[in-house]
Amino acid sequence: MNKNSPRRREFLAGAAAAPLILSSAAKGANERITFALIGAGGRGRNVAQAFIEFGGAKMLSACDVYKPNLEKGLEVGGAGTKGYLDYKEVLARDDIDAVLIATPDHHHAPMMIDAVKAGKDVYCEKPMTHSISEGVRVIREVRATDRIVQIGMQRRSTPWIIETKKMVDDGLIGDIYAAKAQWNWIRSRPLNNSALEGELDWKRFLGRAAYRPLEPMRFRSWRNFWDYSGGNITDQGTHLMDVIQWLSNSGTPKSATCLGKVFEMSGAETPDVFSAAYEYRNMIATWTLNYNNDYENGWTIRLEGTKGTLVLDGSGYRVYQAPWKDNREPIMTHEDRLPTPPHVRNFLNCVKSREQPNAPVEVGHSAVCAPHLANVAFHTKRVAYLNPMATEAY
Repeated sequence: MNKNSPRRREFLAGAAAAPLILSSAAKGANERITFALIGAGGRGRNVAQAFIEFGGAKMLSACDVYKPNLEKGLEVGGAGTKGYLDYKEVLARDDIDAVLIATPDHHHAPMMIDAVKAGKDVYCEKPMTHSISEGVRVIREVRATDRIVQIGMQRRSTPWIIETKKMVDDGLIGDIYAAKAQWNWIRSRPLNNSALEGELDWKRFLGRAAYRPLEPMRFRSWRNFWDYSGGNITDQGTHLMDVIQWLSNSGTPKSATCLGKVFEMSGAETPDVFSAAYEYRNMIATWTLNYNNDYENGWTIRLEGTKGTLVLDGSGYRVYQAPWKDNREPIMTHEDRLPTPPHVRNFLNCVKSREQPNAPVEVGHSAVCAPHLANVAFHTKRVAYLNPMATEAY
């Protein structure tokens, strides 16, 4: 795609692309979508339940390398749901329309690519990839097919966040030169390395990651190891940095720096406290996390404009008008939570209509570019610069 094309700018800003050509596999408006769950841990089971309850989809199979998770996944699907150890056997079934991928991060890109090549539509949990280069490849492979792919970034389908997007675009808070993302929880504790209960296919869990003898904590707490994830920087950062980039129309960052350390989560490789800073074309943004403190418990995003400040968090949003010394109370408020069903319904509707969903692969890639870039800076202890080729795939 031309670097300066309108379609590319739309994807960078988070807008849905024009519909693809209608697939011969598209479902009629009243036909029931069939799907398989790949990765039947807690998050996968919760989203699968939303597929069934809020989208009317029928679950035909569950796949997991850990037997206790597989058994729980089969319970979600109910009678007639078949279990698998090898996800490629799931993809070989011609009676499955879509797959829900909720595996560890390092499996996301390979499974998505295999799924679209097998003719399946895909809903994949975030972050979309384990590296920036994987994102470039995913976009190219998906766009070589007519498959619908939605990345599980539910803020993209949350009505009250979409409402703030319009307010910012309409100039309510003016020009945004600074944005701040924060996540505070008390989650840090020594990792549990005691023996697992139930069977685990360790080799399949590792996949393309480097081989090492089984350590149960690497399976239980895979988000805390670089071989299987980007740590909390990408896990939570994909959500928050995407909202900042989407609302500010800033695109991807030019550069990043990052400092971090493991303090209380002994055994972990990925930091439980970090601070990343990003340089955009016309904005500076920060992304900080502390899993040893619950002040303002959960996530917060602050967009600081020349006319006002927009604050979003897990309870809704608030708008403050400048000058702040005279306006300590918000001029606008909205209280609400962050639901998953609207994002699931958006995906399932697009499976039928063949229109692009709210969080296609281009959005999934641009959202995680900033967190991945911060990880590069963290590992190298230098300023990391985004290669322009990272966004040339779309």
